[in-house]
Amino acid sequence: MRLYRNFFKRAIDIAASGSALLVLSVPLAAVTVWLHFANKGAGAFFFQERPGKGGRIFKVVKFKTMTDERDSDGRLLPDAQRLTKVGRFVRSTSIDELPQLWNVLKGDMSLIGPRPLLVQYLPLYSEKQSRRHEVRPGITGWAQCHGRNSISWKEKFDLDVWYVDHISFLTDCKVILTTVKKVVRREDISSATSATMEPFNGNN
Repeated sequence: MRLYRNFFKRAIDIAASGSALLVLSVPLAAVTVWLHFANKGAGAFFFQERPGKGGRIFKVVKFKTMTDERDSDGRLLPDAQRLTKVGRFVRSTSIDELPQLWNVLKGDMSLIGPRPLLVQYLPLYSEKQSRRHEVRPGITGWAQCHGRNSISWKEKFDLDVWYVDHISFLTDCKVILTTVKKVVRREDISSATSATMEPFNGNN
């Protein structure tokens, strides 16, 4: 397990992400143009700082699925109002995650690991929850296979830490197979109270 964790996992990430970017270059370009027009000038890509392995900050890239529309006071409208029909499709099929293959190739992320969350959550984690940063964050992960946005933050963090302690080739294969099944079925896209996932406040 240690050899896989320290060497083979990264080697697989490089080979798989590089190959996927080449194979998917034309479809990714088409989605980029599609979102450019659907997002009403807000752009096709979303860049945001996220903490990676060891808490190191990097910029994650995703396809942008929302407009930048604001209310009369200049505040962004709720997610549900800014999420376009095209964006909803891109998100429900997890196509929005594909640009992160570039993050994987660069070494910011892994194909499989705890999802990279917001920088503002860092001071809110318990000592146990902070262990999710002992490994590279992933495009998909153990928590995504067991509820994604439909489970509580506590359950999600518990699953992340379980993965940190049980990284293996077999576990990663299970994650890939389960992720494919959930993407095909479009399961667990939203939480019970939000179009995406309600913010973490340290207690939920």
